[in-house]
Amino acid sequence: MTVTTSETKPTGRTSRYIVDIALEMQQKGPLEFFMDIWRQYGDMARIQIRSEVMFLVTHPDDVRAVNVSQRENFDKLGSYDVVRELLLGNGLLTSTGDLWKRQRRLMAPFFTPKAIVDYFPVVLADGQTLIERWNRLSESGETVEIIDEMMLATASIILRSMFSMESDEKMLQIKNAVETMISFVSTREMIPLSLPLWLPTPANNRYRQAHELVHTYIEGLIGRRRAMPEDEWPDDLLSKLMLARDEETGQAMPDDLLRDEAITIFFAGHETTARTLTFLWYALSQNPEVERQLHEEIDSVIGRRTPTLNDLKQLEYTSRVIKETLRLYPPAPVYVRDTIADDEVGDRHIPAGARMMLFPYATHRHTDFWDDPERFDPDRWLPEREAARHPYAYHPFAAGQRICIGNNFSLFESQVLVAILAARFAPRLIPGHQLQIGMAGTLVSRNGLPMIVASR
Repeated sequence: MTVTTSETKPTGRTSRYIVDIALEMQQKGPLEFFMDIWRQYGDMARIQIRSEVMFLVTHPDDVRAVNVSQRENFDKLGSYDVVRELLLGNGLLTSTGDLWKRQRRLMAPFFTPKAIVDYFPVVLADGQTLIERWNRLSESGETVEIIDEMMLATASIILRSMFSMESDEKMLQIKNAVETMISFVSTREMIPLSLPLWLPTPANNRYRQAHELVHTYIEGLIGRRRAMPEDEWPDDLLSKLMLARDEETGQAMPDDLLRDEAITIFFAGHETTARTLTFLWYALSQNPEVERQLHEEIDSVIGRRTPTLNDLKQLEYTSRVIKETLRLYPPAPVYVRDTIADDEVGDRHIPAGARMMLFPYATHRHTDFWDDPERFDPDRWLPEREAARHPYAYHPFAAGQRICIGNNFSLFESQVLVAILAARFAPRLIPGHQLQIGMAGTLVSRNGLPMIVASR
């Protein structure tokens, strides 16, 4: 893919009317709209709609500037108002300033590579449940939406890890309610002119009911746990957050923040991992040689027995397959930072208030940094090749201080599930189905990914 430079083309797109951009985005889809902007206007494309200014940030040098070297001038401000107000409150994904620093400091110890292995038994148990389900599906030959299969598994894992939740019925209610909220907020973000929330439309009513269910459940759970003696609390993530104390102030996390962080962890901890696994099964079905090598490694290291933590360390090719999936199919294809004060990024003036639309989906396809970028090639992640690459040519979890706190959990969970499922199954896309990649907050297949779970 060749991208034009600012020396040969205008540097961006300007429209006096929101409706112009809205119609084009609706026609093409948001992802293809942004890809076209990148192709036409280059690595720091300027988009202006009336007085609102945005920059589509693609080059790794600029990714580093916004996330690392000039990070103090870029934060999550107005661009996250809808998500903050309607979905995640002041959770870690949307909070800023001193609140974010305090919350990050409190929560970081629970998401280190060493800490997340505590949840290994939970991932194994839910993986076994999925094996039993897939055994039945492989015998029946039934077609399934692979995203639904992965959503169910990752939702169960995060809810059991966070809340020690045992009731499958309640788990399904909370999962469906949070996904209703996510879908509502994603749609609202993509539509420049949304109906007021107080109108009793079917979508608004579904959102309000889901919001009430989730908040009531989590607040009730926190209250019931506080009423118990601490030595009777289950050893789950909620208990750890409730017991945590800020090292500087000695203060515990207040209940409203516990609720917001619980919703944030569920949102970030199940949907993004589910989408990674969904596109991994798709990629394997389209790349038989990669699938063969993956199967050979898993068969030789684990076979069909229950894996150990030491086994996971030996699954090097499997880890490279997951990394390559995240390169071609980053769950968050675009993420945003707001400009606090006038600045310069590269050779571009960035006015205060401009939205920096960081675009990993395009960065991961930039021909200056990736050979034959549309090809699925796990060997890009051989140590010597990775070391030679620009460190910010790859940022599926963002980068810098605000890198996703759950990235280690997501990678760990993905590796375990791939190891135990790929040892037994090889999901196959139904004949004739063509992937239609798109964006609805996260990366999606607009026409689904119907697959048959074939046993090996």
